[in-house]
Amino acid sequence: MEEGLGAAVAILVDTSGSMRETAPGDSRPKYMVAQEAIESMLDATDAFIARRPDFPIKIGLYSFSSNVRTLRPIAAYDRAAIRAALSSLPRPGGGTAIGEALHEARPDLYRAGVFRKYLLVVTDGENTSGRDPEKVSREIFQKSAGAVQVYFVAFDTSPEKFAFLKEVGGDVIGAGTGPELRTALDGIYQGKILAEAPDVERDQPVKK
Repeated sequence: MEEGLGAAVAILVDTSGSMRETAPGDSRPKYMVAQEAIESMLDATDAFIARRPDFPIKIGLYSFSSNVRTLRPIAAYDRAAIRAALSSLPRPGGGTAIGEALHEARPDLYRAGVFRKYLLVVTDGENTSGRDPEKVSREIFQKSAGAVQVYFVAFDTSPEKFAFLKEVGGDVIGAGTGPELRTALDGIYQGKILAEAPDVERDQPVKK
């Protein structure tokens, strides 16, 4: 399909059993801290759209444990709809299917019909179920010719587990506490995704 101006972001949230654990430096479980941190990203989106109403932002929300769930398909930014999807985040339980989540969300980015495509993963562990995330990330990089960028926030886990992302045009940032998680998400979302978005000169039409 022909692609136009804009950016599509698939946000993948870990809801495995370990996300029930109390977040370091907080009294709440990790999944609630992650939920709040993602919601804070909406302020940045509102501000960006106010500056660049001509540049469409499309966001989808997915959760993964042993299986992957689409909480909101990738669609034009709608703050209320994303907040509603975040509120339906499943209670943690089961394994960690990071690779499966990447694999399932990637085609949705192309259906969004925009040049810029991102996978943003928040996880507190390593893959325990399904496809290997390193293999999937390398496949995505190869098949998309670098058009799909993959970013991870390693929450209360070593970012070294995902060091391979730097070899495929992506990146990983570690976050040990709730405030660090918010800082990491802000660094990726505002510092990389939204900062790249207006660079229209580099955008080239791609057909898939």
